[in-house]
Amino acid sequence: MANTLKGKKIVLGITGSIAAYKACYIIRGLIKRGAEVQVVITPAGKEFITPVTLSALTSKPVISEFFAQRDGTWNSHVDLGLWADAMLVAPATASTIGKMANGVADNMLITTYLSAKAPVFVAPAMDLDMYAHPSTQKNLETLRSYGNHIIEPGTGELASHLVGKGRMEEPENIILHLEQYFASKEGDLVGKTIMITTGPTYEKIDPVRFIGNYSSGKMGFALADECAGRGAKVILIAGPVQQTTHFPMYQYHAVESAQQMYDVACSLFGDVDAAILSAAVADYTPEQVAGEKIKREKTGNMTLELKPTQDIAATLGGLKNSMEERKVLVGFALETHDEQHNAEGKLNRKNLDFIVLNSLKDKGAGFRYDTNKISIIDREGKKDYPLKSKAEVAVDIVDHLAEVLKS
Repeated sequence: MANTLKGKKIVLGITGSIAAYKACYIIRGLIKRGAEVQVVITPAGKEFITPVTLSALTSKPVISEFFAQRDGTWNSHVDLGLWADAMLVAPATASTIGKMANGVADNMLITTYLSAKAPVFVAPAMDLDMYAHPSTQKNLETLRSYGNHIIEPGTGELASHLVGKGRMEEPENIILHLEQYFASKEGDLVGKTIMITTGPTYEKIDPVRFIGNYSSGKMGFALADECAGRGAKVILIAGPVQQTTHFPMYQYHAVESAQQMYDVACSLFGDVDAAILSAAVADYTPEQVAGEKIKREKTGNMTLELKPTQDIAATLGGLKNSMEERKVLVGFALETHDEQHNAEGKLNRKNLDFIVLNSLKDKGAGFRYDTNKISIIDREGKKDYPLKSKAEVAVDIVDHLAEVLKS
């Protein structure tokens, strides 16, 4: 997945809240993603967590006062504000939020905030009554009007529904907000809309049985995260899977059958810049679907009549040339024999820009694995890649897509 925080300089402001201990998890998460973190803590914040702990995590002295206590060195809030790529105040108490909104520059954190040229993110932390009070809400609205990003407490996937909106958002979701921000500003796919199909399809035989395959959707979800992490608006069309994405999707469409996936993909193709067709779509579907569960007969065999499903890749490939705006179409080929020959045939027949080939003969590749081994084939030739994690494979595929979109 694209690492949008690598090399970023983050000022982390910590205030006097019981949630101050969560700043340790924020620091660890940011540093793990390659960010550099400088902590600025209020005097009240030091009552909840020690600067020694924070300094050990960041490998930097913690800044709290205008002058360093040991040698009287001046801590320049202006220089600190200019140094940062982003400022994050987490936890942010009602008192600090009020001071930020009204310019009450009585501590190092507020003066740094007032000097900051980078985007500012605020994660409120207080009890629910304080959070709901009109003065707090007014101050939050004032901060929003200044262009600050308010990370609402209790709204993320990982937040506690029992505690509610008074609680500070979880560290993972706070970091995700920063990742999303930098992805939306700096990624090489900013301004692009990409549709991705993934997972299996289930073709019903009766109300309890279906024809399906072993696809887990892992490759498609890795592609969705990689594209979103590079700034794209991602439309994800997923068959029945148990996967989740790290980044939020622009649109998410859950489907079951090949026909449903066909209908959604065709209806949205005109609105996208590129489509990556990584789903393992059934080639055949039952001619008739029983309305009730089919009972096992005591004697004889059962014959199941199948008919071809509509070919999504071929249909979209045919639509490409009739559209005013250029569309890039990427296909997948999972083969068991004559791999390159079959993939090249599919590339040409379905009017794809390039195709991703993987073979079930390669150990660790294909359905259900967390790894994959691919070749990318286009009209210029074939490039082979070694066995990698599916997240790393997604990087290779999206790198190639980004180059095609530029050309």
